[in-house]
Amino acid sequence: MSAQATVASQGSAGAAPIGVGLLGLGVVGRGVYDALRDNAATYAERSGRRIEIRGVAVRDADRPRPGVDAALLSSDPRALAAREDVDIVVELMGGMEPAADCIAAALRAGKSVVTANKEVMARQGPELLALAQEHDAALLYEASVGGGIPIIAPLTRDLQANDIRSLHAIINGTTNFILTAMAQDGTSYDAALAEAQRRGYAEADPASDVEGIDAAFKLAILASLAFHTSVRPDDVYREGITALSASDFRFAADLGYVIRLLAIAGRDPAGALDVRVHPALLDSHDPLARVDGVLNAVAVEGDLLGRAIFEGEGAGSGPTTSAVVADVLDVVANGVRAGSRRPWAGAAGGTDPSAPRFVPRGELRMRYYLRVLVRDRPGVIAEIGRVFATNHISIASLLQVEADAVAGTAEIIITTHEARESDIDRFMATAAMLDVVRDLAVRIRIGSRP
Repeated sequence: MSAQATVASQGSAGAAPIGVGLLGLGVVGRGVYDALRDNAATYAERSGRRIEIRGVAVRDADRPRPGVDAALLSSDPRALAAREDVDIVVELMGGMEPAADCIAAALRAGKSVVTANKEVMARQGPELLALAQEHDAALLYEASVGGGIPIIAPLTRDLQANDIRSLHAIINGTTNFILTAMAQDGTSYDAALAEAQRRGYAEADPASDVEGIDAAFKLAILASLAFHTSVRPDDVYREGITALSASDFRFAADLGYVIRLLAIAGRDPAGALDVRVHPALLDSHDPLARVDGVLNAVAVEGDLLGRAIFEGEGAGSGPTTSAVVADVLDVVANGVRAGSRRPWAGAAGGTDPSAPRFVPRGELRMRYYLRVLVRDRPGVIAEIGRVFATNHISIASLLQVEADAVAGTAEIIITTHEARESDIDRFMATAAMLDVVRDLAVRIRIGSRP
């Protein structure tokens, strides 16, 4: 045994063990339970203290759980979080309540908390971080974004010397799996979703993923940390992927693009924030365009750093367990210092007490991809062209797909030069009233600016 390991082992032997209360025993909770149990000796050497699980809160404490000590089970997470023999509360229940209440109660009692709960941190992060500082406790949440990808710690510590210019991220593995399947296999949205559910990547109710809600929670956290302010989920403009069809992926590929659900955050020259989640056409050579399947990636651009990409598995037991246990070891080894990294605004020590300003969506300037279903008759393109001209939008390319003789319709694929979003909105509202237009099927932004 090395000298360093001997010192750590002696330290763990001479100090009282650290008690952990585990709230939740789902896929990640079970991974954390097994890791803390099976690797107890190794973690004691690395952290300097032995870590013991003192209790596990579950919905049904009477249900048999092979491999789990039944004596540890409880159905009262609030009581477990308040127990005197619990030093660190690990919250893995998900959702707002009772998770948020348990976290707050533990912090008020001076207990440190490790959580993977993106909704709680997105909605109440500033308040909970302030509570942690007030009661001399640590609150760590690396697993709340990106699963096993280290991104919270870099933003709160390693990149503090940078003025962060932008974030571009793929931070929902379920939607990335669906979009990859639609692009590579030509499957429909419904078939790709069904396969994601079969593999356990998507819930029976996939709305949080496919409507962009999950990604908006995560982006609110990342943007708050990157720009030293307080971004709430409702501040994030959001669109999901349900309107996309297999044909959009074929057309995108023909144009040299890949479709991804992108989370974007940046500042305009006046300092206003632009935060949004929506499908985007990325150049096929963009590094984020090559992030396939359930992988996640976060690209950070700073004034000193340039561009760095953090990539890895964004969900699942193993990656998320890795982040949770690492935070536990950080708390054990470093105590409150582990949670003293610079919080975002609204927490004690935040850098910008004023409410952030946001770029009005209508002022965004981007290129657009539009798929329009029209009646197959002469003069259609001329009519649509007039609506573009009226709204000051320049067409970059136009493709009319072979007509459906039975339905009497045809699809038109249009890409635009850079245009204001408000002008695109007006075009869509006006075009929808044209007799020749059957459906404005989809609008996808091109590129990843800011």
